Amino acid sequence: MKPLSPTDQLFLWLEKRQQPMHVGGLQIFSFPDDAPDDYVARLAEQLRKDTEVTAPFNRRLDSRLAQPVWVQDKHLDLEHHFRFEALPTPGRIRELLAFISAEHSHLMDRERPLWEFHLIEGLGERQFAVYIKIHHALVDGISAMRMFQRMLSTDPSKRNMPPIWDLSARPRRDDDSSGPSLWGSISHLLGESGKQLGTVPTVARELLRTANTARKDPAYDSIFHAPRSILNQKITGSRRFAAQSYCLKRIKAVCHAYGTTVNDVVTAMCASALRTYLMNLDALPEKPLIAMVPVSLRKYERATSEKAEGSQPEGNQVGVLLANLHTDESHAVTRLRKIHQGIQEAKDRYSHMSPAEILNYTALTLTPAAFNLLTGMAPKWQTFNVVISNVPGPKKTSYWNGAKLEGMYPVSIAMDRLALNMTLTSYNDQVEFGLIGCRRTLPSLQRMLDYLEDGLVELEQGAVS
Repeated sequence: MKPLSPTDQLFLWLEKRQQPMHVGGLQIFSFPDDAPDDYVARLAEQLRKDTEVTAPFNRRLDSRLAQPVWVQDKHLDLEHHFRFEALPTPGRIRELLAFISAEHSHLMDRERPLWEFHLIEGLGERQFAVYIKIHHALVDGISAMRMFQRMLSTDPSKRNMPPIWDLSARPRRDDDSSGPSLWGSISHLLGESGKQLGTVPTVARELLRTANTARKDPAYDSIFHAPRSILNQKITGSRRFAAQSYCLKRIKAVCHAYGTTVNDVVTAMCASALRTYLMNLDALPEKPLIAMVPVSLRKYERATSEKAEGSQPEGNQVGVLLANLHTDESHAVTRLRKIHQGIQEAKDRYSHMSPAEILNYTALTLTPAAFNLLTGMAPKWQTFNVVISNVPGPKKTSYWNGAKLEGMYPVSIAMDRLALNMTLTSYNDQVEFGLIGCRRTLPSLQRMLDYLEDGLVELEQGAVS
C-alpha cells in the first residue's frame, strides 16, 4: 500500500469526462531489415507471454480511511491493458493521428491499473506504432519518458526485449525531477512550507522587485495579465492530436544566425503558429499571448556550502517561466529576438535564487492562475494562455527488438481554460512536436503543423536575407 501524494490526488480530483488527466506517447518504428511481413503479429505474441507486471504498472487505486492509496492489483488482466490493433486502410499518418485522438479522449477504468499499451499495425512502408497511455497520478511525463527509454536499446541486434510494464525497478536518482507541472510547484510550496522558511527573504525580495518592474514597464506587466482568448474556454472531452518532426540542424542554424537558444527558436515557432492559426479564425487578441514554459532547476543549484539548510527541494525540480510570445508582432525575426530577451531576463532573475526559492516564487506568482484553472472563478487572473514544454528524449538512434525508432511524440493534457498543450521532445537529430487540444474549441488544429513549418521558414529566410 502506498499513499498518493497531494499532487497525485489533485490529478484525480481534476479528472472529469471533458478533462481526462492522462499523459501519453506515440512512437513510430520501422521493421528490422530481415523481418517477415507478419513481424508485428509475432511481436504481439511475444508480448502476450510477458505476464510479469512490475511497479508502478501493477498498482490500482483503493481507499484507506477515506484517503486514496495505491495497492497491488492481484487480479490484473493484461489483455485489458495490452491491445494489438490495426489501422484502417490506407494506413497513413492521418489515420494514425485520428486513432490517437480518439483513444486519448477516453477515460480509463479506475478499478484497474491506470495505463494502456497499444501495439498498432497497418502503418505503411513496413512501419508500426506504439501508443502508451498512463494516468498523471501514476507517473509524470519525465518519468514516463525515462521508462520508455529503458525499454529501448542502441543495439539493433538485441531481441526478446521486455515491454514497459515489465521493467525491473531501479533506485530513484537524487536528481530525479517530476514532470513539468504547475501543480507540482504549488503542492511543493504547500506541502513543504515548514522546510522552506529559509527561502522567504529572497522570495519576498524578488516578488517586490517583480511588482515594481511591472508597474514601470507595461510590456513586463503583460506577463501577469494574459489576454482572454479562445484558448482559454471550457472544453469538451473530444481531442485532436497533431504531430510533426523537425530537423534539429535547421533549428540550430537559426540559433547560430541570431545568437539564441533552441528553446527560444521552438518557442518562436509556436508563437508564429498560434498567431497564424488565431488570425485565420479572426480570434487573435490585440495583446500578446503568454506561455507557461516549465524549466529544469538543476543548473540553478548552488554549491552545497552556499545553501542554507532546507533550501534544497526534494523531488520536484521544475520551475516555470512566463514567456511573452509577442503574437502582436508581425515580423518573425523581431518576434524571436523579443522572446529571447524576455526568456533571458527570466533566467537572469532565477540565477540569483536557489531551486527551492524558484519553486516558491513560481508557486506564489501562479497560485491565482491555478485557482482560476481549478474553479473558473477568477477569469481576470488569466496569467497564461498556453503551455509549451520540452521533455528530453534519447540522444542516440534507438531500437526495440530490432525495430528502429523513427519518431516519438508526446501526447499531453488539455484542460478547461487551457484548451491547447504544445509539448515537444528531442530524439537523436530531431525535434518532435506533439499538439493536443479540444476538437471543438480549436477546429482544424492539424493546420498548426503547417504554421509551425512556416514559422521556421520565416526565420531561415530572415537569416539569409
